[in-house]
Amino acid sequence: MFVPELRPWRAARPHVVRVVTAVRPHLARAAAAAGPRVARLTRAAKPQLARITTPKTVKTWQFTAGAATAGLALAAAVVTAAGPWDGSGQRTAERDRAAALGHTGGADHGRTSGRSEAAAGAPQPAPSAASVLTALGGSTSAAKSAPDAKPLGAVLDPLLNSGSLGTRHTAAVVDVATGRRLYGAGADDALTPASTTKIATAVAALSARGADHRLITRAALEPDTRELVLVGGGDPTLTARKDPDNWASLRVLADRTAAALQKRGIAQVTLSYDTTLYAGPGLHPIGANPNLAPVTALMADEARTDDSTRGPAPRVEDPATEATRAFAAFLQDHGIKTTAPGPSKATNRAKTLATVSSPPLSTVVERMLTNSDNDIAEALARQTAVATGERADFAGAGKAIDAQLRKLGLPLSGTAFKDGSGLNRSDRLTADLLTSLLAKAADPDHPDLRPALTGLPVAGFTGTLTSRYTEGAAGIVRAKTGTLTGVNTLAGTVVTRDGRLLAFAFLATNTTDPTAAQSALDRTATALAACGCK
Repeated sequence: MFVPELRPWRAARPHVVRVVTAVRPHLARAAAAAGPRVARLTRAAKPQLARITTPKTVKTWQFTAGAATAGLALAAAVVTAAGPWDGSGQRTAERDRAAALGHTGGADHGRTSGRSEAAAGAPQPAPSAASVLTALGGSTSAAKSAPDAKPLGAVLDPLLNSGSLGTRHTAAVVDVATGRRLYGAGADDALTPASTTKIATAVAALSARGADHRLITRAALEPDTRELVLVGGGDPTLTARKDPDNWASLRVLADRTAAALQKRGIAQVTLSYDTTLYAGPGLHPIGANPNLAPVTALMADEARTDDSTRGPAPRVEDPATEATRAFAAFLQDHGIKTTAPGPSKATNRAKTLATVSSPPLSTVVERMLTNSDNDIAEALARQTAVATGERADFAGAGKAIDAQLRKLGLPLSGTAFKDGSGLNRSDRLTADLLTSLLAKAADPDHPDLRPALTGLPVAGFTGTLTSRYTEGAAGIVRAKTGTLTGVNTLAGTVVTRDGRLLAFAFLATNTTDPTAAQSALDRTATALAACGCK
């Protein structure tokens, strides 16, 4: 199934091809350097593969996974040579580069030699396992038919019935190309989804706002009173750091505002801030928590008090006030004096002096999914409410998400959205809904939803899956994780050894050992990748 690219990627293609051409000389050197590591990784994978496969599938899966492990170790070296990663956690134009190369090669990934491999006693290149990235960005016309339900169940049932997955669990597997459910175990039962809720939030926000939408933070001057109002546009990625890393910069906004004030001959202002885009309490029902700042339309660096950019961190109690104080300090650097900031509301007569904007919503969504960013998730939920006319608080955001997904024709029986991040234990989603969301994001008729797929962490490489799947199915599984006390979930896509792209969702509740539950889910996704299941 071919999924069309977003407009920005199409525009970037000529540049990507030139970059690919420029880095080709590095590939041979990377291959040679990666050789010892390939051997070590292949040997390390064998014990794990033996544990996760049935005797019937061991030889086939070891053959495929061995090739995949070798290829992925080399890919890691090529990534280093080929260039930087962008702020969302995805390597720049990774999908376009894969398409530009136009082939998958063998386990040596196109390595050439002046002597015969066979004559040297070296193994012949094995076919590479299909890539998640190729499946998302390329044609699947050559892929074999989807797995059959009965043999698929024979593989998944024993793994899902592991005691590690608690007293209740559900699952669904869907063929992305056709939308047909291939496997279901309580797929229509609604359970606590934890952070897999973010997939629903992503689809709803992209549907309501569009992938190209940007969030605007502005400084506006009230006529006659010289009140300068910093107006929050709900951009959770706004940063006050010296290096904005392509995100909207509070420093740049201050620079532009100071220049506009100086042009008007103004050197002193009454400084205020406007957070009225959002409504209701900002504090999440879980209370003050290092996983989430109070939700507000104005904050900088997610109100973190340290230098972190992701994960739990101490947060300030009043993000809007702190962001405005930082803005005041930047104005002071330009000789603009301000009063202590306080809350206000910009009137319709206020003159906008300067603005900064977030990257496109597609990029914001990818960052949210890759890093499981709760602050971005709650902001996107409220943006969905703003776009659809609902009250922009926790309850209104939940209603807005539900309404947007209903418009897309998705199965919502039994579901409940109490927040956008999945931190609320009262959220309820089904495995059927999660797989339907992923299939809808792959639908060519909904290209704006594609970041809900491309933002998913890549097993063994990015985001919350960086340290998982290091001994099996790395690069083949792409999924959103979910973890609360007693809850472990996983939902995403996997490319089978036959090159078929499947969407899956596994939800478990009443788990007692989070590490064991996580491992059980990973083994199940890995087995799905290995299963031809005909």
